[in-house]
Amino acid sequence: MTPTEYRWLLPSAMAGAELPGDRARSRRTVRDWAVDIAAFLCAAFAGMLTVAAIDADPTTPDAVVFVDSVAGAAACCALWLRRRWPVGLAAALTAVCVVEPVAAGALMVALFSLAVHRPFKPVAIVGAAALIVTPLQPSLRPDPGTSLMASTVIGLLLVLLALSWGMAVRSRRQLVVSLRERARRAEAEAELRAEGAQRLAREAIAREMHDVLAHRLTLLSVHAGALEFRPDAPAAEVARAAGVIRDSAHEALQDLREIIGVLRGPGDSGEGERPQPTLATLGDLIAESRLAGMRVVVDNRVAAPGDAPAATGRTVYRIAQEGLTNARKHAPGAEVTVLVTGGPGRGLGIEVRNPAPTEPFERVPGSGQGLIGLTERATLAGGELDHGPTDGGGFALRARLPWPPA
Repeated sequence: MTPTEYRWLLPSAMAGAELPGDRARSRRTVRDWAVDIAAFLCAAFAGMLTVAAIDADPTTPDAVVFVDSVAGAAACCALWLRRRWPVGLAAALTAVCVVEPVAAGALMVALFSLAVHRPFKPVAIVGAAALIVTPLQPSLRPDPGTSLMASTVIGLLLVLLALSWGMAVRSRRQLVVSLRERARRAEAEAELRAEGAQRLAREAIAREMHDVLAHRLTLLSVHAGALEFRPDAPAAEVARAAGVIRDSAHEALQDLREIIGVLRGPGDSGEGERPQPTLATLGDLIAESRLAGMRVVVDNRVAAPGDAPAATGRTVYRIAQEGLTNARKHAPGAEVTVLVTGGPGRGLGIEVRNPAPTEPFERVPGSGQGLIGLTERATLAGGELDHGPTDGGGFALRARLPWPPA
């Protein structure tokens, strides 16, 4: 489901929708039995009052009283079908009540049940029919103690009361279902947001780990390879290479500890944290690469590197770090040129360029994720980054980042 389609379910949208209790269940619950028995007893009580009033009239034949009693009992018993066929039952009782006032109580229960379990259209049709035929019953069988107008008005009010009460109950059920659906969707949306945030955090940590550790680990690989292929090297060179390996491993562990520290809770200790690299510390990165045996030419034309924004300087540092790492992996022995230009209001540019390798070498495997991460990092910083091979078979990495005016 797309975010555009992910809308709240409003009660008005559910006006014609089927509610959980609209379909008759194969097995009644305890609540269903209690409601059905109460409805039956109410209809039976109203029917008995009507039979008593008819029997009290001395002009009414005993046969009519008997037929009315049987019809009223049948109407009350038919209420057990109101969950399965509410429309048909209400329509049938509407027709019966034209000649049988004893079934009026059962009709009220049937109309109430119809309004609760069915949408507006069938309720309106059956309800209109009940309102139309309401004046017919007192006309065919008038009550000696009540006028035709009073009987008609009372009948119309009872029909409207049953229908409106049932529709109010249905509206409340729609509201409850809507609120439950909203809560369910809100929980689902919260889970999606949490998963998205976790995914973004994992991606950010993965990019940071690649940017930081790839540089250190390639140093380890280069010097370990030199020791492997030159076992007869002078002791001084072996000691120097071992020292670089030791220092690179130590720095890698420090960087890893710094990145993992992002995952710590607010109350965790911050021991081992180090300042983030900036443009001012770019020289340390170059010196470290030269110590590892790389030939690096630096042209830093930024007058005050320390004044560069921290986030922009850190991005430039990571781009230079990735460029040196790639040059060390894919063009060992080649001279690498690092050019940094810009200033406040003019933006900050960096270019890392290396020619084609001049001697055979063992390729270090790479996934290409570093350049993808750098592109995303530069885009998030408001700049742009491009990379690709040069005419002579080398490789160039260029980036342009914003530097607001002072």
